[in-house]
Amino acid sequence: MPEDPIAHSELAALTRRFEEVAEKHDREFGIIKSDLTAVRLQVGNLDQKVEALDKKIDRNQAQIIELLTQLVGQRPDAG
Repeated sequence: MPEDPIAHSELAALTRRFEEVAEKHDREFGIIKSDLTAVRLQVGNLDQKVEALDKKIDRNQAQIIELLTQLVGQRPDAG
């Protein structure tokens, strides 16, 4: 039985469309992967900034406690 030229051309067209869609999905996946990497870097930077801020707050609180401790027992009019 001879091959059907219409079926053959339809199969070729479907194959091309499938390959085009697969390439498009690959490109979009690459973009999403790149964006996710950028977000991870930004989250890492934010974590470092939050950690530094926590340390600064701890230092400031320690200074406030130290100053308040020094003030305890002093007469307000003795200055």
